[in-house]
Amino acid sequence: MSRLASELHRLRRSPWEVLCSALVSCGLVLFSQLAVAIVPRLLPSISLLAMLPVAGLVFLAAILVGRFWRRFIGVAASAPLFVLFNVLFLWGVYLFVIRRDTSSLLDMLINAECALLLWGLYRILSGDPGIVAYESSFLEEAGCKDFVDAICSSEKYPSLSRVRHCNCCKANVRGYDHHCPAFGNCIGQKNHRLFMALLTGFVVAESTYTMCSTKYITRCITSGTLITENHLSLNMVIGTMLFSVLQVVWQVRC
Repeated sequence: MSRLASELHRLRRSPWEVLCSALVSCGLVLFSQLAVAIVPRLLPSISLLAMLPVAGLVFLAAILVGRFWRRFIGVAASAPLFVLFNVLFLWGVYLFVIRRDTSSLLDMLINAECALLLWGLYRILSGDPGIVAYESSFLEEAGCKDFVDAICSSEKYPSLSRVRHCNCCKANVRGYDHHCPAFGNCIGQKNHRLFMALLTGFVVAESTYTMCSTKYITRCITSGTLITENHLSLNMVIGTMLFSVLQVVWQVRC
């Protein structure tokens, strides 16, 4: 366990690095979401379905510009914080704009989904995926120079048969599936179910958000308040709806 603790300690960053990363990630979320919200502003005459590929290209371009910008200033962004701030941004748009046109039952549902997503993100980010730490005495007994050699000899040691080394985390994980940058952790034996539940939760929450935002947009059109409605709010709702649909399509295909 001492080796595991030292590995985790080495991967920790200073408070200043975390703060800078959080600010950059937050700025990137705001920039990308505002960029997508410009699409309905510039192309008001086309259908929402036709806006989808345009919104996807605009979002991708915004991410590339943001990547160039953060490299220029020399500050790394954080993928988990980017995911977190996107959840908070969509939740904020819902609370301050869409909520007034949502039923009480649906309101409780989407708020519960967002809260569970935040809890799930915390659990998977801070949880143990199944990290395995073996002391030097084990390596000497196995006749291996390091843990990677021990894994290569896993046919002699059944306990190592499902252990793989993650180059991103610099850790050895039992039941290693892959490293997930968006969730900031390896996916292994201990958190694979949580990973699948979290992916499902994102699809459900984004689908619910899409339904609520569609009802809001429909209300604006059918009630004749489309002209008097705050254009920034309406464009933001359309932009976040397009973003949610793109996320659902991407997550389902993956």
